Amino acid sequence: MVKSLLNHMEEGYSVGMYLGRKYGITKTLFNNGQSVKLYAEELGGTDFVSLNYYSTSKKEILRPCEMPADKVIDFLKKVELVSSEGNGYV
Repeated sequence: MVKSLLNHMEEGYSVGMYLGRKYGITKTLFNNGQSVKLYAEELGGTDFVSLNYYSTSKKEILRPCEMPADKVIDFLKKVELVSSEGNGYV
């Protein structure tokens, strides 16, 4: 489930809306896309979402950074991208 949610975001920097607030989102891929780091920071605010995700042949591992997994999953489900560098979003 987490992998499909992460796949909705392009690698690099994007801007998205979550719960009526704007976030700057950076997604970085490692190990041929098997590892993902995502960091989202509320623009003009103090909230953030941070996670590492690992996909192995046997399982998927979600490692939220200093926050509950529920917060990370809610963000991934509800964030709406409004712009992204280099991929045509406007």
